[in-house]
Amino acid sequence: MSMTRKYTIEKTGKKTLENWYYLMALGRAIDEKAPNYLKQALGWSYHAPYAGHDGIQLAIGQTFEKNKDHLFPYYRDMLTAISAGLTAKEIILNGISKASDVASAGRHMSNHFAKPEWNIHNVSSCTGNHTLHAVGVARAIKVYGADAVAISSQGESSTSEGYVYEAVNGASKEKLPVIFVFQDNHFGISVPQRDQTANRRAADNFKGFKNLKIFRCDGKNVFDSMNAMYEAKQWVKENMMPAIVHANCVRIGAHSNSDKHELYRDENELHCVRAADPFLRYKNVLLAAGRFTEKELEAIDAKVKKELSKAHKEAITSADPSPDSVFDFVIPEPYVSEKYPDGVSNGKGGKKKFINALNETLKAEFRRNPDTYIWGQDVANKDKGGIFNVTKGMQQEFGKQRVFNAPIAEDFIVGTANGMSRFDKKIRIVVEGAEFADYFWPAMEQFVEMTHEYWRTYGKFSPNVTIRLASGGYIGGGLYHSQTIEGALTTFPGIRVVYPSFADDAAGLLRTSIRSEGPTLFLEPKALYNDPAAETEVPDDFEVPFGKARIRKEGKDMTIVTYGNTTHMCLKVAEEMEKRKGKSIEVIDIRSLIPLDKETILKSVRKTNRVLVVHEDKVFSGFGGELAAMITENAFEYLDAPVKRVGAEFTPIGFNRILENATLPNTTKIEKVVEEMLGY
Repeated sequence: MSMTRKYTIEKTGKKTLENWYYLMALGRAIDEKAPNYLKQALGWSYHAPYAGHDGIQLAIGQTFEKNKDHLFPYYRDMLTAISAGLTAKEIILNGISKASDVASAGRHMSNHFAKPEWNIHNVSSCTGNHTLHAVGVARAIKVYGADAVAISSQGESSTSEGYVYEAVNGASKEKLPVIFVFQDNHFGISVPQRDQTANRRAADNFKGFKNLKIFRCDGKNVFDSMNAMYEAKQWVKENMMPAIVHANCVRIGAHSNSDKHELYRDENELHCVRAADPFLRYKNVLLAAGRFTEKELEAIDAKVKKELSKAHKEAITSADPSPDSVFDFVIPEPYVSEKYPDGVSNGKGGKKKFINALNETLKAEFRRNPDTYIWGQDVANKDKGGIFNVTKGMQQEFGKQRVFNAPIAEDFIVGTANGMSRFDKKIRIVVEGAEFADYFWPAMEQFVEMTHEYWRTYGKFSPNVTIRLASGGYIGGGLYHSQTIEGALTTFPGIRVVYPSFADDAAGLLRTSIRSEGPTLFLEPKALYNDPAAETEVPDDFEVPFGKARIRKEGKDMTIVTYGNTTHMCLKVAEEMEKRKGKSIEVIDIRSLIPLDKETILKSVRKTNRVLVVHEDKVFSGFGGELAAMITENAFEYLDAPVKRVGAEFTPIGFNRILENATLPNTTKIEKVVEEMLGY
């Protein structure tokens, strides 16, 4: 180590040394007290002791500048949180899941410390996924020229996750100011380091990445850790490139209070790690160097004991969360249209194709709000704008900083959108979550994360992100190019899901999605991009509210509820039945799956007494099952026939057009069921 380093026992001021000892003593006292809450049935049912990580965690918290830097701690980062400024009371409130817990009001798992108003972010239990959020916010730090860094902290075993590699790859490619801290205690629960990677140190797995510097330190040594974090932060800010700080630690206790580490660790090893205790090591250094006396340190210990007792008494009598509050902060209130409260256009504005309506709306919203960004795969290559050209011409008009290509890594695309939106509420992000909806599955972990951010943080943060996906079949695409996936994705609370069928609705719903706070999944039936059937007049600045269905054809003998590609099929069938049999069929295009316009659907069912649900997705476990159940539950007494469904067969979609036609719904299949129901 360099002899000119900033922190040494001789060069560091006594007040600083005293504060460090105080923070370490306080952290250790809480760390040791936490299991007692569970034993007394008071809470803290998940506790991951940090003892053995003291040096690096103290350093992370001391390096972090609140309201300036962005810190993403992981579940073992108790001392990191205390060092960054959280009080003993705030730590205990989190541990015992009280309503006044600053991290999540008792909603998130205990030992997940945060304070969003300081930029100490509430991270998931999905270990290591916050690396992508740190990269995203680091992108915003760079774009907006902020004097700050993002700090992501995790255990070494979580670096085996693919999204961690995506995060480091993206950060090094974009040269972003982010520090990845790997706290290496050599175990992933019971799995030893040797079963994780061939390299002895996790950081060595990233040695081949360009524009990345790796710092190594003894995470059990306060001074070595402080110097490593200080030097990493200086280097990142000066070079505007990412860094890894690999801290060698020990885990003195079990992985958590549900782990019996005696089953996989022998007494000899446990004796060695206890002998390496960083807190005792620091205390001995202070005494040996003559910087403090035993009496001075005992006074600090007494202060800690008194503070902990006071914090415990206040926290234990604090209010518990109300059961009624589970419905609060599921998703933010959306943008409300004043000009088009029902989302019905005035028939003016020029006839446009579905794809042109999307392209022109994106451009209009980018002109309206300079803090709007879009990225994805193939979205910004010369005259090409995505494989379907929805974003054509955008990079030329708005520049490479706002419109750019991402690596072929769907988790990275969605995860960094979550992260970048954390920097400022004015930021709006649109991403092509995948080139085809079928390829979205690698991003599911980040999608799920995004859906409960607002609820988990008790309304303190929600990603303002629109995820666009080209969805559906009828193009002869086969597997991975023809599926529609809303049946799976509408099972998650905290996300809006829309699926337009016409150009005007595509424009209006996209505009509302971008202007709203909170995440929206925007599914685009790609077979309609250039289909004349989807062309409509699209007024300038047209808006469609969420949760407002549109009656595309009035009727009195039967109702068809549909959306997406099948809307046009249903309209053809309705027109044919009226022409041939004089039957008047009402066709409702729901447009918005979540939130759902139940009122319009039920009103129609009460009028027509027969209802057919049609969608492109599979009938089995498709979204139509929810629609049918809702109708049966709320309008059973009005039904003169069973609720029927038409959709895809329960089989994958083949590439050959014959196989595709056999699988997906069409007008013939729909008409057959309509005739059966009318004759019931």
